Amino acid sequence: MTNVVERSFPIDLGAYKPLALDPSNPTLTDEQRQTLKANIQLCRDAIVFFTATGAARGVGGHTGGPYDTVPEVVILDALFRGAPDKFVPIFFDEAGHRVATQYLMAALHGDLPFEQLAHYREAHSRLPGHPELGLTPGVKFSSGRLGHVWPYINGVAMANPDKVVICLGSDGSQQEGNDAEAARLAVAKNLNIKLIIDDNDVTIAGHPSEYLPGFSVAKTLTGHGVSVNVGDPEDIDDLYRRICEAVTTDGPIALVNKRKMAVGIDGIEGSTHGHDVIPVDKAIAYLEKHGQTAAVEYLKNIQKPKLPYTFLGVSEKWDSNRNVFGDAVVSVLSRMSPEERKEKVMCIDSDLEGSCGLKKIHDAYPDIFVASGIMERGNFSAAAGFGMEKGKQGIFGTFSAFLEMCISEITMARLNYSNVLCHFSHCGVDDMADNTCHFGLNNMFADNGLDDGYETRLYFPADAGQMKACVEAVFFDPGLRFIYSTRSKVPQILDENGNNFYGEGYTFVPGKDEVVREGTAGYIISFGDGLYRALDAVEKLKQQGIDVGLINKPTLNVIDEEMLAKVGKAPFVLVVEALNRRTGLGSRFGSWLLECGLTPKFAHLGIHKEGCGGLWEQFPHQGLDPESIIKKVKELVS
Repeated sequence: MTNVVERSFPIDLGAYKPLALDPSNPTLTDEQRQTLKANIQLCRDAIVFFTATGAARGVGGHTGGPYDTVPEVVILDALFRGAPDKFVPIFFDEAGHRVATQYLMAALHGDLPFEQLAHYREAHSRLPGHPELGLTPGVKFSSGRLGHVWPYINGVAMANPDKVVICLGSDGSQQEGNDAEAARLAVAKNLNIKLIIDDNDVTIAGHPSEYLPGFSVAKTLTGHGVSVNVGDPEDIDDLYRRICEAVTTDGPIALVNKRKMAVGIDGIEGSTHGHDVIPVDKAIAYLEKHGQTAAVEYLKNIQKPKLPYTFLGVSEKWDSNRNVFGDAVVSVLSRMSPEERKEKVMCIDSDLEGSCGLKKIHDAYPDIFVASGIMERGNFSAAAGFGMEKGKQGIFGTFSAFLEMCISEITMARLNYSNVLCHFSHCGVDDMADNTCHFGLNNMFADNGLDDGYETRLYFPADAGQMKACVEAVFFDPGLRFIYSTRSKVPQILDENGNNFYGEGYTFVPGKDEVVREGTAGYIISFGDGLYRALDAVEKLKQQGIDVGLINKPTLNVIDEEMLAKVGKAPFVLVVEALNRRTGLGSRFGSWLLECGLTPKFAHLGIHKEGCGGLWEQFPHQGLDPESIIKKVKELVS
């Protein structure tokens, strides 16, 4: 672990007064009320500060959710202290981005030094963007992805029948189908689970009341048979009373708390901007307002780190392929008449349009765009259903980490001969401070059909030029097409003369591999954001007299027999990829070589361990940076 204890934490968290409250007494004394209010303000100030350090360092983070739910957490902390035998004393939380809650409570309980909080989401600080059990001292569970905790703690409740289990939820997590299933089981078995749901009508892309106008958290839970209590969580006395009533009553109960997102933070309150990390200037204004001058000075002196490396073989210009996807689709759609677009194309979002490039489509052609909720399975199936008829195309997008959630629906789409163009962004590990649960590693799972099944193709373009050419080439193809991109920007790949390899005149050919550099010593096979790192390694190896070639394999699941024969005759083949070593390209490529009777030395570098936080630091952590690639090549040629 890096040395994270460098400067004193600039907010006096020692002022937090541990309070023990008895849930059988639902009325606060004046002293208890004042202590709670002081603790709430202190914790809110701390969360604004240390999440803003993530903004200052460029690693991002999420402020609004943990900031908002401080009153509930502080009250629960007091109840856990006052009646320890009554509770499973874990702040289970379905909204993984509220990780700041977990870190703050770990520090207040003595498991983390206060100073470490100021290294929020930094590489090797053990404070990633979602809590991970076993990584961070004081963290007692892994939240995984949104909406996955309630089903899990149904089992925790079964294992602890004499105790109350708490689940902090949100209107976003309640949109996931997992929670509907969890609600039915909790009611059927009368599990002693208490949901405390922050219903602020804000998710990443907008307001649920606008894009899901029929959806009500309270009515939905009531329909499942859960007892529901709706109230104002900023009224501390009423919030305390409602929590006490819930935890002293048997069975599943949901407290639906109505408040504005980032309540009390000027310039952010009630807006979607509160979902992500607070900008540094807004944090400084808030902290100045609340007299936290030392925290202000700390933020002003943070320097954003930069990657101290210059890559060979690539341009100085870097583009965001996840946004280029949207531009490329708009370009194709612009050549269709309005009537043809409306009849033949539908794009459906899952609250991530700004992150997946789908916002470009939404802005250009809102009549064919469906802004939908956090319902990946259902939304994919809706896109597939639209594309069931020949000549029609459904377009769907979300993060690559969520592909695993859609496997059954992908099979259903294939069996129904659906035509779907899918964009799964945030693939791999680059720039993924959210860490392990948000790594998009198992993208080959999409190719889960049989040899004679309806066509499925997996594409991972290397740069903006190839992304545009790929979309143009495959947009009207029948079948399931999965196009992957990274969260991080990628540079343009250059040829040996310094020109754009995927520039003017390039045409993408599905299923064909491409020679980026010739070589006699052996070949590296790569794609996506692994390609430019491998190219840098190849250029440096050539300078050292090791003539290594590089092949781009942008179609992941199709054998290019001509290229396979070429590389199979070389002294070695090394697959370099930012996918799971167990399920990625390398796990297939070696088999393809053997099936063709080709036996070069073979090795495979891929993602093989949990993350380290941070941004580009994830690549050297996994042994996928150019230096690691060079080291592996030298082992193969020795």
